[in-house]
Amino acid sequence: MDDQLTFDTGIDFDTGIDFDTGIDFDTGIGIDNAPPDAAPAANLGGSAHGHWEDVYRDRGPAQVSWFQPEPQPSLDLIRAHDAQGRGSVIDVGGGASPLAARLIETGFDDVTVLDVSEHALQQARAAAEHQPGADKIHWVHADLLAWRPDRTWRLWHDRAVFHFLTNPEDRAAYLAALHRALEPGGVVVLGTFAPDGPTHCSGLPVARYDADQLAAELGADFTPLLSHTDRHHTPAGAEQPFTWIAARRA
Repeated sequence: MDDQLTFDTGIDFDTGIDFDTGIDFDTGIGIDNAPPDAAPAANLGGSAHGHWEDVYRDRGPAQVSWFQPEPQPSLDLIRAHDAQGRGSVIDVGGGASPLAARLIETGFDDVTVLDVSEHALQQARAAAEHQPGADKIHWVHADLLAWRPDRTWRLWHDRAVFHFLTNPEDRAAYLAALHRALEPGGVVVLGTFAPDGPTHCSGLPVARYDADQLAAELGADFTPLLSHTDRHHTPAGAEQPFTWIAARRA
């Protein structure tokens, strides 16, 4: 799969976008990418729930390595598939990200954020609560791998959850949740560490993917629409390459 955008939005993704965000990544630069199922498992629920609660409580939303004050890559990809903001969006593993609030600002009126950390959701809700339209954001505290949604959405967004799923069983549970939650014809926007990205994040091992590998993980029910890479820069100066893919469900 070509790793360049296949549509013209007027946005130059090739240059990378510098964000003053995140700390505590092992950059893993120069280490060969291993198959995703070669790494140890990292369950999002169970004991990991306490891990993520500790991370958000001890560091605060602006100090975790994946946080972006302006989630521009995600906004650009979401708007590429719904420029008018007419569809529903779920941000899985959204944590304390301001993405939901930014989507409301740009005209979306049905946005859901799901995360395993209640502390992260409280931080995001507090940051958004005085914003016009904040009542259009729905907050769901749940372990994604065990979650049973009671509705569907038009667009599924995930930045930096999938790469924590380092065993096949967890990835299968993720894909089952995706199929339950995403409308037929809906779009998934998925961002993970690239093959030359970090090997660990927040003390946990991660898998790394190129666009073709992500498309293969999604399976035959999804048709790739576009892919690209960008580079996330932390306050400490580390550079973390990301792979992004958008795909439409049959």
